[in-house]
Amino acid sequence: MRILVVCGAGASSTFVAQRVRHAAHDQGLDYAAFAGTEASLPIDLDSADVVLVGPHLVHALERIERDAATRGTTVVLLPPDIFTDRDGTRTLALVRAAVGSPGGPLPAAGETAPTDT
Repeated sequence: MRILVVCGAGASSTFVAQRVRHAAHDQGLDYAAFAGTEASLPIDLDSADVVLVGPHLVHALERIERDAATRGTTVVLLPPDIFTDRDGTRTLALVRAAVGSPGGPLPAAGETAPTDT
């Protein structure tokens, strides 16, 4: 699965992408995560299965969802506290829930996601 993390300038999305990539690797998942910007989104959408949208881009969510729908790409608006997810497990749980992957319920803010055992 290819996960695109989008923010305004690409800085915060780089951190989120790196964390979710590590969390997926730790759970044995073959997921790739990469960062993009709102400006690069039209090009980046072509190589993404899931788009994680930074909470500060809520104003563009409807447009992003419309563009993603034409490509069959799932869109997830990240919660405002997502940057506190230091190990990426909560972000990974959001991805898995959005695409219907097993992994249990979404963790509440400040909690870590359950791991598969």
